[in-house]
Amino acid sequence: MLAAMSTAAPRPSPQATAASRARGDACPGTLRLHAADDGALARVRIPGGVLTVAQAGTLAEAAGRLGDGELHLTSRGNVQLRGLRESCGAELAGLLDAAGLLPSPAHERVRNVVASPLSGLDGRGLRDVRSWLTELDAALCASASATALSGRFLFALDDGRGDVAGLGADVTVRAVPGGGALLAPGSGDDVLYVSGDDAARAALLAAEAFVDLVRESGARVWRVDELPGGPGVLLRAVRDRLAGAGIAFRDGVPELTETAGPPSPGVAETAGPPSPGVAEAAGLSSPGVAETAGPPSPGAAETAGPPSPGVAETAGPPSPGVVGSAVSVHVPLGRLTAVQWRELTEVAEGELRLTPWRGVVVPVPAPGDAAAALPRLSATGLVTEPGSPWLRVGACIGRPGCAKSRADVRADAARTLAAAGRSALPLYWSGCERRCGHPPGRRIDVVAAPGGGYELSAVTPGRPARTASLDDPSDLATALAAITP
Repeated sequence: MLAAMSTAAPRPSPQATAASRARGDACPGTLRLHAADDGALARVRIPGGVLTVAQAGTLAEAAGRLGDGELHLTSRGNVQLRGLRESCGAELAGLLDAAGLLPSPAHERVRNVVASPLSGLDGRGLRDVRSWLTELDAALCASASATALSGRFLFALDDGRGDVAGLGADVTVRAVPGGGALLAPGSGDDVLYVSGDDAARAALLAAEAFVDLVRESGARVWRVDELPGGPGVLLRAVRDRLAGAGIAFRDGVPELTETAGPPSPGVAETAGPPSPGVAEAAGLSSPGVAETAGPPSPGAAETAGPPSPGVAETAGPPSPGVVGSAVSVHVPLGRLTAVQWRELTEVAEGELRLTPWRGVVVPVPAPGDAAAALPRLSATGLVTEPGSPWLRVGACIGRPGCAKSRADVRADAARTLAAAGRSALPLYWSGCERRCGHPPGRRIDVVAAPGGGYELSAVTPGRPARTASLDDPSDLATALAAITP
């Protein structure tokens, strides 16, 4: 229709659109370093947060040889290397490529996938999402269209427990009873039910449909919720993609049982109205305690928060293929020293799993090894106790690493840790109004003010923020009392 209209502007080529969007998407990667005040910064994508012990060793080597010697965890379970020499790009890429951490140079910034970190370890999920993770990453790296995705675009693979389903992903896949999965674009309530065997493929088709919608609209958007018309526009496009690919689906949440079969081929059946909040399990992406956004969705497992520090308890006897032995630790402010990283790799059984709450899940050989590992890891400064106030505190890099920051927010967060532990909501400290890395959902933003001190805001989605000023961080407890119940 547009081609027949003489007034229609020429449609940009996919290459031109991708180049234009790439110029506006400044997310760093391993081949595109970011210049920070403390040196160059590289962001290494770790799909699902899963690292082999050998890969973890390579990252430690890169940090020690080329950077500040530490590994910095992000709210998407990725790793940042800071303090890098500006001329180290080729050497860094060679190290990561040899370790299998750079499978596709064209896709290295778009491999943003979070996954339930305890999946397959504690027997509590409805399925082990590792097969989804492997399939999605391979398909993503093989997709020419996916190279146009923004470095901010996020996939979430939830094993049914609801831990990563509320992290604000652009495409969420959540396991449900009977072997199926719910596919949710953006933050909308509408979902599609597909067979679990088709879930990873369906997630990629949704991402490719997003790329096409952005190109056709000419809009400069990076996330699904930013699309003109919202997530519903993408959902309609996804239906067409699934039908064209021969993937059976149903609209909404069907009445599911343990014996429920897959949807009928080529039929888009509506099984009642979609369930509000299916794609929202409301685990906060900051370090800390998850808060629920309503009751669990029909047919889904109860919602869960981040893995609690300590031994990951199994739900009954381990199922075939379930390891059943793991420890979970929280990393204060996401900053791992070389000693902490080495201890984690030495107690691990083959791999580490980085979480989107700036923590690490470590599979170990046997239950006895899990208990023995806790004091060893705690001695390095890692959090192994579920009552630690560190679980409720996060911060951006602040000074001296960021030129835009007005304060050393990490030092102030650490100095006021006792007061933060009494807060009713998680706290996130930011050096400026950009609030880099801040979590979604309910929280208290502590933002460095232009004239000194901080401005506090109690953030509850859909409600006006309650605010207070803080001239001296030592008075944090008083300011918190003024804006929280």
